[in-house]
Amino acid sequence: MLFSSCDWLPQAPLEILQLDWLSRSGIEVAILRLDQIDPLISGNKWFKLIEHLKAAELAGAKGIISLGGAHSNHLHALAAAGKRFGFSTVGLLRGHPQDTPTVQDLQAYGMQLHWLGYGGYRARHAAGFWEPWQALYPDLLGVPEGGGGLLGAQGCMQLKSMVAGQLNQLGWSDYDGWWLACGTGTTLAGLVLAEAGAHPVYGALAVPGDHGVAQQVESILQQAGAPDTGYELLDASLGGFAKVDPQLLAFIEQTEQASSVALEPLYTGKALLALKQQIEAGKFQPGSRLIFIHTGGLQGRRGFSLTRA
Repeated sequence: MLFSSCDWLPQAPLEILQLDWLSRSGIEVAILRLDQIDPLISGNKWFKLIEHLKAAELAGAKGIISLGGAHSNHLHALAAAGKRFGFSTVGLLRGHPQDTPTVQDLQAYGMQLHWLGYGGYRARHAAGFWEPWQALYPDLLGVPEGGGGLLGAQGCMQLKSMVAGQLNQLGWSDYDGWWLACGTGTTLAGLVLAEAGAHPVYGALAVPGDHGVAQQVESILQQAGAPDTGYELLDASLGGFAKVDPQLLAFIEQTEQASSVALEPLYTGKALLALKQQIEAGKFQPGSRLIFIHTGGLQGRRGFSLTRA
């Protein structure tokens, strides 16, 4: 079966995050280590792909064509999955040709690359964008940037049951909410659908508000026939996607030394720093228990210097 990979359901460990600022606040955080599910197909990216791969199989497609940047975790996971499970992959990339570690991997994994420039990439939401690519690759299924959309969200719904099955090991009977980084809002939307109002989901925006995350989440929930409630989006972008500052880099360094949990500066680092700031601002009461999702993406660290200026 071409897409036998659809049956691969990796499990991520859930562990208590031991940090001084959490101890001082009286708040417990358990981190879902999606970064540990696989050396190459890491993080939430696989879960966003599952239902797209099932759709490709139903459509009789021979592979997937999708979009991303020169450091894209989504394209990296897609290319690695294609190589491992034997289906074709094509990447439409933002900007002009770059020789990043991620791009080198994409090529090594057999992904066919097309560079769209910046204007061409901005047109990815325009009507008719996919038509020439469908004509060029009629046997491939087009998947939105980041594995987004309702199918991507539905694949992430199982994260709730993954956590529920491990709560007893922590001595927890329940939790008070989720906290995760948001790039497209797909994983957050999946958790909102899975929770159906039982627990709130907090999304730390790794991109500025004009990137359309709120609209994407609203659209997914509307397509699913679910109410547009049960979540909150908070700005953690530091003014732009891929923007970092000395405070963030120092926080990542201190956290890694204290917890041995590797972070990256675009998503998990920003999300955890935002959580610290919100806790210190009194957003959560002492005794609260939160689930923090490590969304992976550590391969993207290779394109960044984590040395403070």
